[in-house]
Amino acid sequence: MLSQCRVGAIVFFVSVLDRALVFYRDTLGLPVAEVEGHDGPFAVGQLGELTLVFIARPAKAGDSPVVVFNLDGGIDDYAEALAAKGVEIVVPVSEAPDGGLTLDFIDPDGNGLSLYQPAGAPRRR
Repeated sequence: MLSQCRVGAIVFFVSVLDRALVFYRDTLGLPVAEVEGHDGPFAVGQLGELTLVFIARPAKAGDSPVVVFNLDGGIDDYAEALAAKGVEIVVPVSEAPDGGLTLDFIDPDGNGLSLYQPAGAPRRR
């Protein structure tokens, strides 16, 4: 079902955004910068076609990182297909911080996965 998608982002839930910025930007030298989203600040960095996203949010070890598969559209169709196959949806289709749409689900071992489609892309294929 996701064979035509690509991994577009890895999302890290961090307890303190400023501390994460210092580590990933200053210590590791990654191009990470803080941006303002509709729910408050978060940070992003671009490594080629892969986006790193850092969101300040309480999380326990193992909740992060989340691998995000990019879609060109049809997120509602993917949501229905996943549910029909018995996949546990943990966050239904909802607005992403940048205005796109996301859907979060888990694999059989509890690993977090997500689908993302950019703002303006069609919700149905």
